[in-house]
Amino acid sequence: MSQVGGVFDCASCFTKTARGAADGIGKAYAEELARQGIDLILISHDQNKLEAMATAITEKFNIEVFIIEADFTKGRETYQPIQEALKDKEIGILVNSVDVPTDYPQFFLNVSEDKLWELINVNIAATNMMIRIVLPGMVQRKKGAIVNISSGYCCKPTPQMATYSSTKVYLDHFSRALHCEYAPKGIFVQSLLPFSITTKGARHSDGLHFFSWLAPSANVYVRHAISTLGISNRTPGYWMHSIQFLFAQYIPEWLWIWGATLMNNRLSKRATHKL
Repeated sequence: MSQVGGVFDCASCFTKTARGAADGIGKAYAEELARQGIDLILISHDQNKLEAMATAITEKFNIEVFIIEADFTKGRETYQPIQEALKDKEIGILVNSVDVPTDYPQFFLNVSEDKLWELINVNIAATNMMIRIVLPGMVQRKKGAIVNISSGYCCKPTPQMATYSSTKVYLDHFSRALHCEYAPKGIFVQSLLPFSITTKGARHSDGLHFFSWLAPSANVYVRHAISTLGISNRTPGYWMHSIQFLFAQYIPEWLWIWGATLMNNRLSKRATHKL
């Protein structure tokens, strides 16, 4: 049975519909763990980009990189091939970075049914099913780590992003509950709560991206966040994001909603003018 340090359901590294494009948190995590000599498995729907990333990481860090092509938007049919591909692998770390944002802030009834299913299948179901695939092996070995990337914006309701922001709330609560269940069995489950991250593909879902001093690059963010793995099971992962999260937790909900509504109205108008 071969040993592989990290598995990344990293559609967020690549796809046009996922946050971060080619410079997202998922890719930064892969590179940072590769820097530490950990072999990787990368999962995404784009075979060509998977191969290109695997080649680049292998050449730069001299590790083994395996790739699995899978489209998480397809729902249940996606996971049997993944399970088969991973059945002989000892997985030490799972990073759930896959993410489909809304196209732009809009009221719930204006979001298409297809987009709603994508949000559910990718932002919620993919995390559950990937954990269900790798967790039995971790429990058997009595060690392992799972990182679920939620969002700092999960702490308050966000109008015009109701479904998307709610998927992030789900990931946070799910991660914390799972940690309580499996920490006694040697499994560390982390809920990561980033705010804005600077990427080439940054979009409205990165929140206050236009305040650049609040938004580190994905690589800088991950170097900070990865140092908290095994220490904090719920963290924004970056010092400035920790300050933002503390502020967001304690401001009145009406004030958060007022600010989010103003911001999302502006972003929605900007997006519709470009259409």
